Amino acid sequence: MKKNIILIFLFIILQSLIQPLFAAVPEGVSKSISTSFELNGSTLSALWALPFLGMILSIAIFPLILPKFWSAHYGKVSFIWSAIVLIGLAIKQGFGISLYSLILVMFEQFLPFIFLLLSLFTITGGIKLRGELIGNPRLNTLILLIGAILSSWLGTTGAAVLLIRPLISANLWRTYKVHTIVFFTFIVANIGGSLTPVGNPPLLMGFISKVPFFWPLSKLLAPTALACGILLVLYFIIDSYFYKKETKRPVTKTKTVLKIEGGWNLILLVGVIFSVLASSQDWGIAFYVYHVPMPLSELIEILAMLAITFISLKITRKETRIANQFSWHPILEVGKIFAAIFVCMAPLIAMLRAGTEGPMKFIIDSLSANGHPINGMYYWLSGGLSAFLDSAPAYLVFFNTAAAPAAAAGMAPHAFMTGILPATLIAITAGASFMGAITYIGNAPNMMIKAIAEEDGIKMPSFFGYMLWSVSILVPLFILIQFIFIL
Repeated sequence: MKKNIILIFLFIILQSLIQPLFAAVPEGVSKSISTSFELNGSTLSALWALPFLGMILSIAIFPLILPKFWSAHYGKVSFIWSAIVLIGLAIKQGFGISLYSLILVMFEQFLPFIFLLLSLFTITGGIKLRGELIGNPRLNTLILLIGAILSSWLGTTGAAVLLIRPLISANLWRTYKVHTIVFFTFIVANIGGSLTPVGNPPLLMGFISKVPFFWPLSKLLAPTALACGILLVLYFIIDSYFYKKETKRPVTKTKTVLKIEGGWNLILLVGVIFSVLASSQDWGIAFYVYHVPMPLSELIEILAMLAITFISLKITRKETRIANQFSWHPILEVGKIFAAIFVCMAPLIAMLRAGTEGPMKFIIDSLSANGHPINGMYYWLSGGLSAFLDSAPAYLVFFNTAAAPAAAAGMAPHAFMTGILPATLIAITAGASFMGAITYIGNAPNMMIKAIAEEDGIKMPSFFGYMLWSVSILVPLFILIQFIFIL
């Protein structure tokens, strides 16, 4: 990890010999300069998707065929794929565009992503539920239900990282527990967070685009409740089946009152929520790095989360973290892998944003017929891309595509979408929020949950093994959601 970070910084320093990194120029001037450095998707070939495909296949195949190699070298493999993109862009598009793309990915996606995960991971690692928790179908289903409710208010990452350790602890005695972690990922880490901008990144992107805060709650409550309800019932049935197959039962102790250790960390969770909301505000630009702006609101968010992480480490007893088997390995693994994923998907996002002028024209053309949006296509394409790309950019691509006629109608994009095309916006939002559950990389907490579970000795499914679960269970559910709600 340290070597990879050093190499990236060396890359930046070398570019400083060509052009000063910190450009203290007026905002308007910087915007005009940055336009010339932006990655133009219309100039790219569809072959630029190959590094991203290679990264995904590495995550999927290496742990199966070379598990020891992957465990020791996943950081190097991830770095190689991202280096291929950056070096390729430098050769084909110029060093300036390559450097600009790297810094833009770091500022817009990776830094907010990793510092949010870091703060939540540290906070929840300092919270320990003491008492007798015996994993059985009723208790496990209750935890999933609580997680589904909390996800929209603490965020899917916050709720998932908060509840995954108590859930694992309660079920350590069981032989059959993989299905519990899989359903936890479906419900708590994804679908449950579909009701507020705090819950899921696509909804936050909508809020930043001026979609009202409670719009998702008013429009997506019914499909979210139906999806979570069906999954909870299905989980209870499956868990009851596996529970009966358990050959051993835990020795029940005298019942004790449940106690929370590290309760002060719960207050820090509120601080994280306010930090996320602060990042949606427009407070101007803090500074530029190679003409890439660092918004003041984002800088405040990152600094706040760093401070929250430090405070959590200071106020939590060491014994509490030891009891939680807390280590930095899961956050390091997620950080290395997702840094490469974000870099590798930059050309893909640029191609999508190029619309009908780019190599993804066939996707954009499929979204409408005779000038009218096909909401089913918006639903599945926004969801499908969210399952393999970052859900936030996928949401923005389709939101802006659908809102393209707003200017001709003399309306703001958010007013056009909520007033003229609400059904299309429901399709985009539901697809981007729900379908991140289809793969490990579809939403931020998915990979984190996998890493925490594996560190506690639970052998999680491979990339494709997990998809066997998700496609079998979720795709029929999403078809039902489309039939009922996507008009």
